[in-house]
Amino acid sequence: MRHQPQTYYFIGIGGVGMSALARLCLLQGKTVLGYDRVQSRITDELEEEGIPILFNDSVEALFDSVFQNETQIIFTAAIPDSHPQLSYFIENGFNVKKRALFMAELCANKPTLAVAGTHGKTTTTAFLTHIFSKTGQTFTSIMGGFFQNDSSNLISTGDDFMLVEADEYDRSFLHLHPTISGITSIDSDHLDVYETREAFENAFAQFSSQVSQQRIVAHGVPLEGLTYGIDVPADYRIHNVKTLVNGYEFDLTTPSEEFSKIRLNQLGEHNLSNMLCALAMADQVNVSMKAALDSMVSFPGVHRRMHLFQWDNKWLIDDYAHHPTEIRSVLKTLKTFYPNEQKCVIFQPHLFSRTQDFYQEFLKVLTGFDEVILLDIYPAREKPIAGVTSSKMVDDLMHSNKKLIKKDEISEAIMGSQATVFALLGAGDIGEEIQQLKLKSKLNEKA
Repeated sequence: MRHQPQTYYFIGIGGVGMSALARLCLLQGKTVLGYDRVQSRITDELEEEGIPILFNDSVEALFDSVFQNETQIIFTAAIPDSHPQLSYFIENGFNVKKRALFMAELCANKPTLAVAGTHGKTTTTAFLTHIFSKTGQTFTSIMGGFFQNDSSNLISTGDDFMLVEADEYDRSFLHLHPTISGITSIDSDHLDVYETREAFENAFAQFSSQVSQQRIVAHGVPLEGLTYGIDVPADYRIHNVKTLVNGYEFDLTTPSEEFSKIRLNQLGEHNLSNMLCALAMADQVNVSMKAALDSMVSFPGVHRRMHLFQWDNKWLIDDYAHHPTEIRSVLKTLKTFYPNEQKCVIFQPHLFSRTQDFYQEFLKVLTGFDEVILLDIYPAREKPIAGVTSSKMVDDLMHSNKKLIKKDEISEAIMGSQATVFALLGAGDIGEEIQQLKLKSKLNEKA
């Protein structure tokens, strides 16, 4: 048997997926160390849990224990090959693995439920985690997000089942060979990696072929498997949907059972769909459907996924939406629950390449709001692309009420707007600004 490393060094430990893996190694009694470019809430919490973290990328800054032990180096795909520490580890023969491969090895030979899809991975995995938790299963969940009011993205009661997100970026999900998969959507994305829509779809087909037992596939997705959907002829079907003040009531038909008057305490038809995918996946490993449905009224929601809060007599919806399809889902939800209110979107585009690839789609969906406010493009791992800017987007928007603002001007823009409902959208650091608004709203509640 191969000797298992006892020391792990995570490059990019502050990432959501990386932090969950770091927590799992710590839970297993390993020595865990890390590096990240910037300090964040996640890195603060990891340090409080006992993980030393560097914010200096030089080799000289490395912990002595990294050199003294047979250290496993884990790095995220967002880290470039030119990173000084990563380059050093590769050149000097350290055991170096990408996050996706490391996670796949953790899942090997264990019943694994993996959620793939352009949209809804994190929320669907969260629903699955909630179901497994509330029905008393023994499992480990590695989520790409956080439950509301919970700082850990690792939930572990054992390893009878592994619950994971199958991320398509950098073809990461092709390392996985899950027992059960859920595939929520195949809308093209990450064309900086795949280059063509055909290549993107082919990767999903390959992932699907690696599933050993059963695929759960959204109705309309061109892959073989049990289907699910809302008001469509699917194997798992939600129908008779009624809108409530804070969610939905609906009936459910499965391949073997019928249920009526089920309630979900979340906004957004896409959340009904995400929930249904998770229910179908759980059903395939014989989790009680009745018990799973009973748990839906206590689902806590996911951080930055359709999170509604009040700020100075205005309603703010915080969501991670960064693809035109996701923005469209948010807009549809707001039109359903706030049909007579003025609706403003404050959007921070994420990545120059995505903005370029879906430029016209972004322009079209943004015009559906009564007011459009844009922030500069969040670059993440990318360098600027000539002619791809938020300023140009504002110029090209066919809209009479539009503007470009700085990130620190969000609260001022909200106060100066005639709108009463605001969608604050984006996968970049807009989330940090929204967190400050939430803190202020809580302080006002206590005042």
